Amino acid sequence: MAPGRATAPPATAAKPRPAPAPRARTDHLSGAQKAAIIVRVLLSEGLDTPIATLPPEMQTMLTRTLGSMGLVDRATMSAVVAEFVETLDQVGLSFPDGVEGALSLLGDRLDTSATEQLRALTRSDGQDDPWPRLEGADDDDLLAILQAEAQVVGAVLLSKLSTDKAARLLMRLPSDLAQGLALAIARTGDIAPQAVARIGATLAEQVSARPLRAFDTPPSKRMGAILNASPAGLRQDLLDQLENVDADYASGVRASIFTFHHIPERVAVSDIPTIARMAEQEDLLTIIGANRPEDAPVIAFLLDNMSKRAAETLREDASALPAPDPEALEAALNRIAAKVRDLADEGAITLIAASKS
Repeated sequence: MAPGRATAPPATAAKPRPAPAPRARTDHLSGAQKAAIIVRVLLSEGLDTPIATLPPEMQTMLTRTLGSMGLVDRATMSAVVAEFVETLDQVGLSFPDGVEGALSLLGDRLDTSATEQLRALTRSDGQDDPWPRLEGADDDDLLAILQAEAQVVGAVLLSKLSTDKAARLLMRLPSDLAQGLALAIARTGDIAPQAVARIGATLAEQVSARPLRAFDTPPSKRMGAILNASPAGLRQDLLDQLENVDADYASGVRASIFTFHHIPERVAVSDIPTIARMAEQEDLLTIIGANRPEDAPVIAFLLDNMSKRAAETLREDASALPAPDPEALEAALNRIAAKVRDLADEGAITLIAASKS
């Protein structure tokens, strides 16, 4: 080696990097369990998760899974998070879920009529049956539809509603329109199921678009229900006062009232045994024992149409009772009327439609 010449230090071999620890296995976890781990990690970091946007059944499954997970070791948690991140890295585009999501994405770029048609189609695919919603719709809303839509559409609507509801609507329509709808039903024999589904979805959309109401029943029916349970004197005084202020409203209230004295005109003879069996015998005895002239026609109607033995027993037992006080009698009359209304609501009997007179 020449004097004064520097020499390079001998090269040292680079130390190899340690191999990464193998990722913990996650194949023993279900998809719901992995999702629960991700949600738990996000929540622990104070991040909001849009769980409320998931379908209800998925929210339920996720909640149950979170409550059953117990402890998860750090290695498994890290492996699940790594899988989740890798999956996100591979995503190119994310599309909305379903037609509703697509409509929200497009916003105002679609024509209004096209938007309504698309929404109607999503409701006619068998997953969301519109007819129960139309059956439960308010009569006034359906009357407005019947008067505004083509008669063939109205014919389909009447055909899909229950017979009681359809008959009630027809009675409230002008006679010429009711006749036109009746004739239009004859033209629905060959209508395709898809057309019926589209009509139902469109009509349900119209009903759903109407402003929400605080009460399910109209005011006249609510007032009628209150007067049903009121003493006869108060009931008549209020009806007279309502008649002077708003005759149409008073008429609707009267039509909604059913009292003990309506039994002969509203109850079928064949339903009397059911009423006699289900009503409180003490109430019947109280009414028969009072022997008031104004109650006599109803009492005769009841006793004449039940078994002879039951009628004789009621007469004999009632004759042995002291005369009831007015309040007890009024309460018994109201309870019998309420029992008849309850039996009608339950379908055990069928009330005859009230006359318009």
